[in-house]
Amino acid sequence: MTAPNFRTLDLNLLRVFDQVMSERNLTRAARNLAMTQPAVSNALNRLREAVGDKLVVRSGYGIQPTPRALSLWPAIADALRQMEASLSPGDFTASEAANTFMLSMADSTAAELVPGLIEIVERDAPGVSIRIVPLTTRDPRPLLDEGEIDLAVGYFPAVLADLTAQAQQGGLAPFDHQRLYEGEYVCVMRQGHPLSRGPLTLKRYCEAHHLLVSFSGRPFGFVDEALASLGRQRRILLTVNQFFTAGRVVATSDLLTVMPRHFVHVTGMAGELVLRDLPLKVPAVHVDSLWHRRQALRSDHAWLRLALAAAAKMAFETDMS
Repeated sequence: MTAPNFRTLDLNLLRVFDQVMSERNLTRAARNLAMTQPAVSNALNRLREAVGDKLVVRSGYGIQPTPRALSLWPAIADALRQMEASLSPGDFTASEAANTFMLSMADSTAAELVPGLIEIVERDAPGVSIRIVPLTTRDPRPLLDEGEIDLAVGYFPAVLADLTAQAQQGGLAPFDHQRLYEGEYVCVMRQGHPLSRGPLTLKRYCEAHHLLVSFSGRPFGFVDEALASLGRQRRILLTVNQFFTAGRVVATSDLLTVMPRHFVHVTGMAGELVLRDLPLKVPAVHVDSLWHRRQALRSDHAWLRLALAAAAKMAFETDMS
């Protein structure tokens, strides 16, 4: 592997590399840089010669980074963002902004956070627009990497474990996160359900019929993982992709479901539902915001993260009052 001579390296090549990696497409990278596609290709070829690696290869309608490119990009992207922030500090003025931010989250998370977020937007940034799209995966990193969303908000245990492992190995993870709130999962059933009285044992729980909230549609969740570790399983009769739908179905049937405890009060169905502690140990609810590090030093993105954290604080101060 060739070690480039930094003193003679054209740093403009790094800007091209950053855009190519961000877009995974030479045409879009050229448009962002106000360059022609041949000029982008030429710059990429010069950087390839400097580092002694192909960096990217064609894949379908776009490009696929090599392992060397993936290892280089976080440090290069961070350096460019830091320079950009230093040269144009504080360029986002909330009261004058007209940004549109795209966030992905589950309906239960949106029910908790969006009212406070909109209150902040209307008060401090009336020209800003917020778009919420459904969270359909427990690993939204590809969506963030492709720039399809600005922030993902949800419960991402595997993602955070992976980021922690990368940090412990001395690597610079391309994603960052912030804890917004914590809670716990409970078993939810209709008023008058046979299991609403008496102890909810593991045996009685497994013998019941269940509704699973599954963003992907896969009929196996973290509760099923916990049951499998005990050599048990449950009968999942129905999967849906929204907690509100789950609440409505459970309120009018004998199905059991699992929800975040704090979510039940915002469903409008709390009077129709009974909450019971689960008869097995499952992970606590940790809701985090997740974003790509290339966004970290953008002043508009920093404002969005602060606004979301403030909305979470508002929501849970209200819950406790």
